[in-house]
Amino acid sequence: MQIFEFFNRVKRRHLNSLVALGVSAGVLLFSTNANAADQVVLKYGRFQGTISVNELSQFVQTGKTTPTLLAYLQASGQTPAVARKALTAGIKADPAFLDSLLSSWAGPVLVDQIGSVVYPPGKQLDKQALRTALSASIKQSGQVTLLGAIRNYPTTSVVLNGNELVAVYERLSDLAKIF
Repeated sequence: MQIFEFFNRVKRRHLNSLVALGVSAGVLLFSTNANAADQVVLKYGRFQGTISVNELSQFVQTGKTTPTLLAYLQASGQTPAVARKALTAGIKADPAFLDSLLSSWAGPVLVDQIGSVVYPPGKQLDKQALRTALSASIKQSGQVTLLGAIRNYPTTSVVLNGNELVAVYERLSDLAKIF
C-alpha cells in the first residue's frame, strides 16, 4: 500500500519527469535490440555464407569487407559500392509518416519488396515480424532501409538474398521518389 501511495504522489507532482524518464528508458531498452538479428546468412544462387550484423554494419560504414563478405560480393558480381548503397538507401521521411505508410496501401507492397531480400532462414516470411523491424528502423533512423530491416528483424538470424538485392534497391528508390 505504501508503494502505491508513493507512486500516486510522484505521479501527481512529477508527471513530466516520469514521462521523460519512461521515454528515455524505453529508448535505451529499445535500442539495445535484445531480440534483433545478430547473424546474416548471405545467399546468392548456391553460395551461402554467414556474417554478423556487426560485420555488415561495419562494411556499410567503412567499406571494408571480411573474406566471407568479399566472396559473397564476388559470387554475386556486385561491387561493394553498389551493395553498400543498396543496403542503406531507403525511403526517408518523418517517422510518423513512414509508420503510417506501413499501415496504408503501400505497406504490404513495401513489406513484400523488402521481404524478398530479408527473411528468416528456412521459413516463410513473417510479415508482422518484418513490419516490426521496419517500424524499429523508422524510429531509429527516420527511414526504411534494408540494413534497418536486418538490424531489427526479431529473430537471431536473417537471410540476405543477393539475387534480389539490387532489384529491390531500385524499386525502393522508385518508391522513395513518390513519397
